[in-house]
Amino acid sequence: MEQFLAFPIEQIPFVVISLLIAFTVHEFAHAYVAYKFGDPTAKNQGRLTLSPLAHLDPLGTLFLIIGGFGWARPVPVNRFYFKRPRLAGVLVSIAGPISNFILAFIGVAVWYICLRLGVDSVSHEFVFRFFNMFMTINLLLFLFNLLPFPPLDGYRVIEDLVPNPVRARMTQYEPWGIFLFLVIVITPLDQFVISPIYNVGIPFLANLIDMILRPIIGF
Repeated sequence: MEQFLAFPIEQIPFVVISLLIAFTVHEFAHAYVAYKFGDPTAKNQGRLTLSPLAHLDPLGTLFLIIGGFGWARPVPVNRFYFKRPRLAGVLVSIAGPISNFILAFIGVAVWYICLRLGVDSVSHEFVFRFFNMFMTINLLLFLFNLLPFPPLDGYRVIEDLVPNPVRARMTQYEPWGIFLFLVIVITPLDQFVISPIYNVGIPFLANLIDMILRPIIGF
């Protein structure tokens, strides 16, 4: 069975807990920023909450565990409430990925604090494995959601940055973009998209966080 999973089977509990937190905070961040810019849509639908039940998509969660990529339930956003739709749209879109980067940063910081406090040898490996997975999941979601494919956040950012005529054309072809995205991630083409995230992007960001935190915490 393990060969069908993106993560070792003994790490699945850490994956599930990390996903519950990562997906929930990601979608809450979208809802919160949209609400602050005047859009009550997500709040009215019960999405302005940190309850995982309001945000998790069972199929998207399963896909991440099995295939290494997945999704939560998208937060509804109504741009007509925004006084400055382009600025608000960009900030709402990037709020989710940024929240995942912040979570990864916090996870590493907590792990280093545990080391400074002298985590005992019995719990050392357990705590390390959890925070390592927590960091990996959140950095994965940070980078993954910045990809310029619909319906990911990176695509939404591009939509708000391009001129209106280009945006209209993008909207027309958006349904086909989803199929293109799926082809890329479930075929050998993923070596040019998903593999670089795992092999280059996540290690680079992990090292960056390490470089920032070590002097602060005193390692």
